[in-house]
Order: sequence, then structure tokens, then C-alpha cells
Amino acid sequence: QVQLVESGGGLVQAGGSLRLSCAASGRTFGTYTVGWFRQAPGKEREFVAAISGNGGVTAYEDSVKGRFTISRDNAKKTVYLQMNSLKPEDTAVYYCAALYLGWSQEPNSYAYWGQGTQVTVSS
Repeated sequence: QVQLVESGGGLVQAGGSLRLSCAASGRTFGTYTVGWFRQAPGKEREFVAAISGNGGVTAYEDSVKGRFTISRDNAKKTVYLQMNSLKPEDTAVYYCAALYLGWSQEPNSYAYWGQGTQVTVSS
């Protein structure tokens, strides 16, 4: 089992950057794929990015490719989402989630979730 805590959200102007962190507890963090998802008001939760347990495989939603970078440091049990060139449409609550020994971009596949961190991008 793993517990997740996100941090790093905030208010930023369009074109700015933020780095989100997802800190995990648990002894086998490297066996979990970690994904970032976001949910804007009135919209469904959507996939943003994912990284495999050893960091060797990553995936991104099309609208964030080239702007967002997901990475992980298993020694620190932390996954990062570097967000550059932010746009107002990136405004949402961002969640990290963990999937044991699997790979998916579907939120329903992830068993463990953090509480979320708000990202607001002003125009």
C-alpha cells in the first residue's frame, strides 16, 4: 500500500511554470506506475502524464506534450511534474495516483490517490 501527498500548486500567469511534487510512503515505491491527472470544474478527471516504476517509460496527454515533463526519484519516493508554458486551460486540481505493477492512462485503473493540489493559470 502507498500513501500520496501532492504539493507545489498555486497561482501563476500564463506562460509561467510550476513544479508539482508527489511524495509517497511505502516500502516498494519502485513497483508503482505513477500518473498525474487533473480535474477542472464541471469536467471529468483526465489523464495528464504517467511514468513507469523505474522511470524508463513515460506518456503524456497530447495537449501537454512538449510543455510538461514527468520524472521520479525513487530514493526520495517522489514523482515530479514540471509544467512550463502554462495556459489558462491548464487550470484544474491536479492529482497524483499510483498503480501497482501495471501501466494505464485510465483513472479507474489507479487504486491510490493523493488529495490534490490546485493549479490556477491566469490570462
